[in-house]
Amino acid sequence: MRRFTEGFYGYAVALLVCLAGAGVFLLITPQSRDEHIPRREYSITVANFGHTVPYGVWAPQQDPAGWVPNSNKIAKGENAAQVLYLGYATAKRQHAMFVQSDERPAAGFANRMANSDKAVGTQQVGGVAWERRYREDKNQRSLIRVLPDVTLVITGTADWPELAELAAVLRQRPQG
Repeated sequence: MRRFTEGFYGYAVALLVCLAGAGVFLLITPQSRDEHIPRREYSITVANFGHTVPYGVWAPQQDPAGWVPNSNKIAKGENAAQVLYLGYATAKRQHAMFVQSDERPAAGFANRMANSDKAVGTQQVGGVAWERRYREDKNQRSLIRVLPDVTLVITGTADWPELAELAAVLRQRPQG
């Protein structure tokens, strides 16, 4: 009996007992193979934002198919401007965020949200031109639309067609 508790045999027996215990634990522990992205409802955040700004708020009419809204917030921008952020996991499981503000100057806001001040072209979405920006080191693409009363930015690691999907479902809600 002593030879199984000392030396190499003792070590081997202890290792086998530990591995068997770990195996039993893994067999009886419930495991999920499903991806879980937390869904965050944003309608109340959008409504609250609408009460604090002097323009009609832009928001998705509906979420693009397969997209999961996973973050939203209202924050203070430069010059006490309000900024609305709506974040998504796209259907291809990339990141996209819609941001809007009446912060001035609009170019400064757009540059900060896109992490770039260099336009790389335009993209037509629903007959409307959006400016494209790309920051290669962050793999960040941005679509920017500057309107008289608000600047809209859609940005993230999603590809151009996915960003355009979000732009296509945006609608301006009545002020108030």
